[in-house]
Amino acid sequence: MTPVLTVVVPAYNAEAYLRRSLDSIVGAGPLVEVLVVDDGSTDGTAALAQEYVDAHPDAVRLLRKPNGGHGSAINTGLAHARGHYLKVLDADDWLDADAFAEVLATLAGFIAGGRGVDLLVSNFVYEKQGKRNKTVVRYDGALPRRRELRWSQTRRFGKRQYLMMHALIYRTDVLRAAGLRLPEHTFYVDSLYALVPLAHVRTLYYLDVDLYRYFIGREDQSVQEAVMLRRLDQQLRVNWLLLEHVRTTPVADRRLRAYLLHYTAIICAVSSILLIRANTRQSLAERDRLWRELRAADPRLYRRVRWSVFGQVSNLPGPAGRRVSVLAYRVAQRMVGFS
Repeated sequence: MTPVLTVVVPAYNAEAYLRRSLDSIVGAGPLVEVLVVDDGSTDGTAALAQEYVDAHPDAVRLLRKPNGGHGSAINTGLAHARGHYLKVLDADDWLDADAFAEVLATLAGFIAGGRGVDLLVSNFVYEKQGKRNKTVVRYDGALPRRRELRWSQTRRFGKRQYLMMHALIYRTDVLRAAGLRLPEHTFYVDSLYALVPLAHVRTLYYLDVDLYRYFIGREDQSVQEAVMLRRLDQQLRVNWLLLEHVRTTPVADRRLRAYLLHYTAIICAVSSILLIRANTRQSLAERDRLWRELRAADPRLYRRVRWSVFGQVSNLPGPAGRRVSVLAYRVAQRMVGFS
């Protein structure tokens, strides 16, 4: 029996929190295949995962590989996935039990009814360590609820709405048709996962449930600002790959094109703010180069991204303008709850 859903769990030195993640997804029976991809861990990650393989041999598999990074682990999971649909669950995050049951029932309904829905979107929750009030990212307004949609039936995405990896369940064949292969030894590739396959998505469905619990706030976490500043080269690498994809991929539907530009503007703004925060002559020159080379490569894309709200706020002139840009970023951090 082909599983309804494959959940890929990339895991590197995740022994301290992997159990919580697996407990949230294991035990759903033949509907779910769980692939734990041990990305060259040096702690007890593989041994912990093997406990679940031994207890649920028909549902859980452990794939061990040399360290290649988050993207490499996702690539491995996709290559081995047998489910009709695929979800990535990072090893320090978890899924809500009631929402997961509803998601599985919905996906099973698609398959039983012969409905080839390419993408299911659900909500995610910022579970920030030490923060009592949790922020839920929803897509109401942009995506009509519980309807099979084409891109032309979507609406404008709000400033706080963009489709992060946590919100997405792709049909597995869509990811393969898109030729998705994420770069290895590179952080922040989830931006590519959330954008590159969309040109192959013909139909989508928004299930307004709070499925994914996105745990943030650990000091060593890749999305912590101090860590991101040390890995600016990788953020910029992903940014350039994303720009190249948007620049060279033909998209006929104007709603999808508008969304891709919206997402691109957000990623470019994040890169710009981080380069400002680094506050070196080299980093400020790198920010200018990002926008200068985009303008030279694709003037039309440059205009759409640079003169968006995000592009303008992240490019205010002079030292005072840079301070305002960072302040706006800080306000957004407090409002949304991200790192």
